[in-house]
Amino acid sequence: MTAADNARPGSRLRMILREMRLWLETGIVVFILFSAFSTLAGSRYYIPSESMQPTLEVGDHIVVAKYRYGFSRWSLPYGVGKWLPAGDGRFFGRSPARGDVVVFRHPHEPRELIKRVIALPGDRVAVEAGRLVLNGKVIPRDFERESRILDRYSQDSTLQNYIETLPNGRRYRIYEIDDASELDDFREITIPAGRVFVMGDNRDQSADSRAEEGPGLGPGLVPMEYLVGKAETLLFTFAKCHGAEQGYQCPRDRVWKPLEIKPVPKETPA
Repeated sequence: MTAADNARPGSRLRMILREMRLWLETGIVVFILFSAFSTLAGSRYYIPSESMQPTLEVGDHIVVAKYRYGFSRWSLPYGVGKWLPAGDGRFFGRSPARGDVVVFRHPHEPRELIKRVIALPGDRVAVEAGRLVLNGKVIPRDFERESRILDRYSQDSTLQNYIETLPNGRRYRIYEIDDASELDDFREITIPAGRVFVMGDNRDQSADSRAEEGPGLGPGLVPMEYLVGKAETLLFTFAKCHGAEQGYQCPRDRVWKPLEIKPVPKETPA
């Protein structure tokens, strides 16, 4: 082909169309690979509320492993699961463990929540004056300290910090305003098959399985089918931390951090 041929308008148009086709094919391949990864492996999620403080803060970005509990229609990316027929099945389904932090689809509205699994099918669970009771035993909690925090609306709160320990040894920090708030008493129930009982770590600021169930309210007992995946790692946060100089708690070092928060070692008497 001569330089004159390249200069012809038809030749230039064919070259442009060929380049566009190559870019389109590349884009389709990338989209398919990303969709497959988002379905089978994991996704990144953003924390929008205070319900999982102090484990997760507003603005945190986390990695969620979708393969941990198997796959259902809610594992699919881009919200396409809502267009598929309802069903109770999961492929390669596995049960979460007590203490897992999970992302799940709200059973009554089109959004996803993140909470901690507290009780599994067959467990008896209750809350008495702020204390978690599992299978008839009060779950131990150790007081750490008192914290002052500013929420995203610049509201001042004084919170009690505890380390709670489940029977399987999982330990994590929780916040309590007091032990007489609205959700600090919950009558004992037995978790039915195919459901899990979830709670937020910020116990007095979380609409979870203790709350009234429905749209705009709590999720109730979460069906296993609605589990999206297990929150594995805190990647990073863009949230600003203000007020440390006035005595407010300002979480730091929130980059690539595991969600299994280790308790502060207790000092042994000399």
